[in-house]
Amino acid sequence: MSKKHEVASREPLIRMSKRDGIPTWKSIGVRLIGLALALIVCAVIIYSLTKLNPLKVYAAMFKGTFGTNKRVWVTIRDIVMLLCIAVGLAPAFKMRFWNIGAEGQILVGGIAAAACMIYLGKSLPSFALIVVMFFGSMVAGGIWGTIPAVFKARWNANETLFTLMMNYVAIQLTSFFVAKWENPFGSNTVGVINQMTKAGWFPPVFGQMYTLNVIIVAVLTVAMFLYLRYSKHGYEIAVVGESENTARYAAINVKTVIKRTMAVSGAICGIAGFIAVAGASHTISTSTAGGRGFTAIIVAWLAKFNTFTMIAISALIVFLEKGAIEIASQFDLNDFVSEMITGIILFFILGSEFFINYKIRFRGGKKEAGK
Repeated sequence: MSKKHEVASREPLIRMSKRDGIPTWKSIGVRLIGLALALIVCAVIIYSLTKLNPLKVYAAMFKGTFGTNKRVWVTIRDIVMLLCIAVGLAPAFKMRFWNIGAEGQILVGGIAAAACMIYLGKSLPSFALIVVMFFGSMVAGGIWGTIPAVFKARWNANETLFTLMMNYVAIQLTSFFVAKWENPFGSNTVGVINQMTKAGWFPPVFGQMYTLNVIIVAVLTVAMFLYLRYSKHGYEIAVVGESENTARYAAINVKTVIKRTMAVSGAICGIAGFIAVAGASHTISTSTAGGRGFTAIIVAWLAKFNTFTMIAISALIVFLEKGAIEIASQFDLNDFVSEMITGIILFFILGSEFFINYKIRFRGGKKEAGK
């Protein structure tokens, strides 16, 4: 055997290496290819299991999301809610602080907003009440986010477990206040707060109930993008995320950055709780967060902490969720089929990130897969 063939035989069949970078248009193209493949696979599975026309199923998903004007605005409301939470997670995740406690931060923000509506609803004018609710929720969420940050900074506590456990504490705290504020008595629900006076409810803007939701989250999205990209604090977050030792060498106070960043992260998640109570449900319950604190992790991670990219990803996930509900209802399918379709699409989208971040070269090949 020649030396050349001997070297070739020792070379791995597949070689994987991390990319230094990829143009934006290529990364978008890879994601679109992943989405197209997902739709094809889902079409095959749909037809194999149900004998339904996949195009009709996809049309039903679109109808379930955008079929009426009301559905459009409910979809927008849910998109901005998910986006707000993802924006809140962005600084913590960029710092490599794994904030799994968004659910709890949303709940304590919602509790603060509900408390203001109940106790101050008769004494403050509507605008002043909404402002107090906003800052109350922001402070409550910020404090809830700072608690695990203090333990991480001082005693190097595991932030993943700590923030996750804080969710359960927040759920029990919410249950306590639901029992305290239950209306009517014995219902174990708070009911719609200030239903007659609508004190603390978001007023319609331009004739739409959820316009203020959109405005608040749009401002937060732009502000967070500028904060992370151009501010001194954003630079410190990026350095700490890359290496704490490098940050210390650059005279950055790592403990201060951790606590400050989690205060910001928790505050924005608290604002999401405020939006959920004042701008959507007008009540508080243990399901106010609705699992969106965990879904937002996918949004933030896929967007690589770019808040503008989060808009598209939030829209896609909400579309899939609402579309799955519609096809389950319209075609009398059980929830497992609709959730399977959603899962397959998300799997392919997540899988496309592999080809964006890594390149693959086969033995003897000059070109790399995904290039």
